[in-house]
Order: sequence, then C-alpha cells, then structure tokens
Amino acid sequence: MGDRRQSRELALQALFFFDMDKSDPKEALAQFCEANREKLTQGVRSFFSELVDGVLENKSDIDGLINKYSKNWKVSRMPVVDRNIMRMATFELLNRPDIPDTVTINEAVEIGKKFGTKDSGPFINGVLDRIKSCEGIKQPE
Repeated sequence: MGDRRQSRELALQALFFFDMDKSDPKEALAQFCEANREKLTQGVRSFFSELVDGVLENKSDIDGLINKYSKNWKVSRMPVVDRNIMRMATFELLNRPDIPDTVTINEAVEIGKKFGTKDSGPFINGVLDRIKSCEGIKQPE
C-alpha cells in the first residue's frame, strides 16, 4: 500500500474516532498517533496530518458543501464512515490541486468500499462528483 493510501486510511480512522469520542480533539489525536505510531511513518505522517488538521479546521465549511450536494441526506444522518471519507476527499479536492480530482474521488470510493457498506462507494462517488462539478474545481494545467 502506498503512503498516501495509508495516510488516507489512518486519517479516516482518526476522524471516525473523533466523531465517536467527543473529547478534546488534540488529546484524542495524540492518543490516536501514539496507538498507531508504527503505521505513522515519516512518509505517511505528513499527508495524514494535513488531512486530519484540514478537516478539523474546516469541518463546518466542508459539511456545508456535503449537505448542499447530497440529495436527501444531512451530514449528521450519514454513516460515520461515509461522512468522514467525504470530508477528507472534499478537503483534498479544495486544497490539493496537485492531486488529480479523479484520483481523490477514486481513492475515496475504494476506501468506502473497504470500510463502509456495499452502498458506500456509489454514494460517496455521487456526492463528490457533484461537489467537484458544481464548485468548479479546476485541475492544474
């Protein structure tokens, strides 16, 4: 598994943990990192931290976009895995123009298939594709 995939999967697990445990996010992050220190190699930690910090710092804006483009679903009612995958991918779409949007969406769908339900992949794909298309996210030339 590549470093970015490992970073994304660990970021999902951390965000899931924060979603379920309503304690101080900084303390929870420290606990999570300590428990996963062997997996958080130097190559993984940087992108992992960018995703986790980016989602936590921009969660209300990200959730607003997900709410806007998910048909008949509110973020608060979505499965925890799906919403956190979409939070990470939305952050990545908006803030990492160096990563092609198709790669971001495909990675999100694959992680959804691995950690979510049989319906996670298509649901995640649909919402992220609408965010990408409607928000006018452009790829570098």
